[in-house]
Amino acid sequence: MTVGVLIITHDNIGSSLLDTTNDMLGSCPLQIQILPVTRASHPDALRERARELIHSLDTGHGVLVLTDMYGSTPSNIACYAADAQHAQIVTGLNLPMLIRVLNYPRLSLTELTEKAISGGREGVCACFTTMRKQDDTE
Repeated sequence: MTVGVLIITHDNIGSSLLDTTNDMLGSCPLQIQILPVTRASHPDALRERARELIHSLDTGHGVLVLTDMYGSTPSNIACYAADAQHAQIVTGLNLPMLIRVLNYPRLSLTELTEKAISGGREGVCACFTTMRKQDDTE
């Protein structure tokens, strides 16, 4: 069982994140397609292309659609194109989220969606460096 993954982002964000993930992991265990959204893109054409990609990625186990920002054009295209029975959408795509998804290629669509959300959330934290601590004490 493998879930397909469609990444819909502004410009080349999705490609850059996937390239970095592949460099880190050494391979890509899931079938992934990327749909970049640019200013020159036509929304109707993007919606149709997203539908086609979801259909081609769905091997019977569903498709996880990852977008970069809720309420943006990529997110709206995903919401319009996705069929709730065959696709789930997670917004706020970041590198920890994508790495988490690719580390669990055998999970169901629902389980993979949960992993994507937890990876994204847990990948955001405040980092306090030694230099900052020294600056604060002076």
